[in-house]
Amino acid sequence: MRSDSVNGTGGGGRYGTGGGGAHGTGGGGLAVPMAWLCAEYTAGELLADGGLAAPGSLEYEAARRTLALTVYLGDRPRGGAPDDGGRVEDPVARWLLRTAHGHPWPRWVRSGLAGAGDGDADGGGVALARAAWRRLEATELLAADLGGPDGAAPGHGPGAEPARVTVDESRRVWMPSWQVALPLVHLTLRLL
Repeated sequence: MRSDSVNGTGGGGRYGTGGGGAHGTGGGGLAVPMAWLCAEYTAGELLADGGLAAPGSLEYEAARRTLALTVYLGDRPRGGAPDDGGRVEDPVARWLLRTAHGHPWPRWVRSGLAGAGDGDADGGGVALARAAWRRLEATELLAADLGGPDGAAPGHGPGAEPARVTVDESRRVWMPSWQVALPLVHLTLRLL
């Protein structure tokens, strides 16, 4: 699906995700997905501070969802492989590792969402995270094809040597919005 508008929520805050309150009201009241809402809030603040995309633009909304998923899944208690940043204490450093070029970010997200169970325990945060991921996969943005003439990113693949590839930035391709947003998120985190 190609989209002309992206609907979502956002907010402000500082660079933590809030005290880890993931369980809504704690009483018999309405469960509130605090962990997801804090992740979205943090993502919105970081992107606003970075100033690399205009708030409300498709790129900004895709970057906000991408960063919110990174924050949310990175803060969930679960085992992690050494390459997923699971042993890094500083949250920004962890997010930088996960959004770095060459990190299998989409596979990490799919794995995190699959391992999250039904999501009722956190007041619906998992359902909101899954909806954000579906939106990122389904929404396509027209962007410069940075993959090179053969469509593969330079220096990737088994036994690939780093290579210089001349990229024709006027060549545009439709790609999932997370693919456009991930470098924007990483650069925003670098600017902190």
